Amino acid sequence: MRIDLLLTGGTLPDGDVADIAISGSRIAAIGAKIEAEAGETIDVSGLLVSPPFVDPHFHMDATLSYGRPRINESGTLLEGIALWGELKQVQTEEEIAARALDYCDWAAAMGLLAIRSHVDTSDEAAMKGVRALLHVRETVKAYIDLQLVAFPQDGFLRSPSARDCTLRALDLGVDVVGGIPHFERTMADGRRSVSLLCEIAAERGLMVDMHCDETDDPLSRHIEQLAYETQRLGLHGRVAGSHLTSMHSMDNYYVSKLLPLVAEARVAAIPNPLINITLQGRHDSYPKRRGLTRVPEMLKYGIRVGFGQDCVLDPWYSLSSADMLDVAHMGLHVAQMTSPAGMRRCFDMVTSESAAIMGLADYGLEPGKRASLVVLDAGTPVEAIRLRADRLLVVANGRIVARRDRQPMRMSLPGRATRTVDRRFAGSV
Repeated sequence: MRIDLLLTGGTLPDGDVADIAISGSRIAAIGAKIEAEAGETIDVSGLLVSPPFVDPHFHMDATLSYGRPRINESGTLLEGIALWGELKQVQTEEEIAARALDYCDWAAAMGLLAIRSHVDTSDEAAMKGVRALLHVRETVKAYIDLQLVAFPQDGFLRSPSARDCTLRALDLGVDVVGGIPHFERTMADGRRSVSLLCEIAAERGLMVDMHCDETDDPLSRHIEQLAYETQRLGLHGRVAGSHLTSMHSMDNYYVSKLLPLVAEARVAAIPNPLINITLQGRHDSYPKRRGLTRVPEMLKYGIRVGFGQDCVLDPWYSLSSADMLDVAHMGLHVAQMTSPAGMRRCFDMVTSESAAIMGLADYGLEPGKRASLVVLDAGTPVEAIRLRADRLLVVANGRIVARRDRQPMRMSLPGRATRTVDRRFAGSV
């Protein structure tokens, strides 16, 4: 067998040790001791080989804009939305595309090869972002799956031009229907926006991903309407509710009714741990709510959950670096998923579970699938989260797009000789 790339001795997420043969853009074979003539052979023994990281919730039209035109001083969601309203008036299509392309470079280096990005469709100023990200999607398609969501940030009914701009964005080729019902003028308008947007998705055969109940208000219950519309319109398995932070504050009796409805409709959930714990609870003194939705409870009902990054250096968040392991690390802490099985599940929520939410049918480490993967300086998925492990090799569609050498930790302690230690087992000195 003649192949292009052979990775030998890698540890797969399930713990199996295997070689991976890649021919063209596809995985040709996975198994023990593959005998093949390869264009390049790389020994990855002792290293974790994973399918690529997936971010199911991001805002690429705003990324890397931190400080322009000013900083979000209060740190609240509402000031972030107001600041975004100022930014989109002054930024150009070229600036948006340049920042997004820079971010895609960051993402590829971190093994993040699939991103679902919401793009504002509220008004004409926002349409610059739509055109820019359609260009970016085409530019990076060889190494990143960029899926775009038509997102009327200012409210589908609240903004006079949002309906027209959202439909135009979908006509231009935006992939998914989005919304923000809790930002409409009234609860009733929020429910109506959910119905209208789901009807648009049903008519066009598209998926739905709606910012839903991103608030501390326990009476913000648009996820219930989203589950209802999914059932009514037969959208099962094509709908996601993002954030769902109000569920953090809802009473337990109502949640015990709600979660079975969400599970029955096969609506997925996309919490965003870094952002949810930063933006929520800003009106609280103490005890202070953290805002992350009820992840373990959702999992018990069989609801599919994927963790998103949401923001990097933008009007809402001043940190982050395209590292989905950082997202998983925060998520497992805030959701208190610290059992071995819980931590392992958090790794899935930034890889395979998020891929399923995005509908990435060609994803995974299986023969015949697309040859996209990442080699991590870790032995297991849990160890990768613990260390936020270095990405030593990133392969996208059969091509190596990022590579770095292992960097052992060098330690020099008072009175002791300098030592080189394996970062993965550096717990004792």
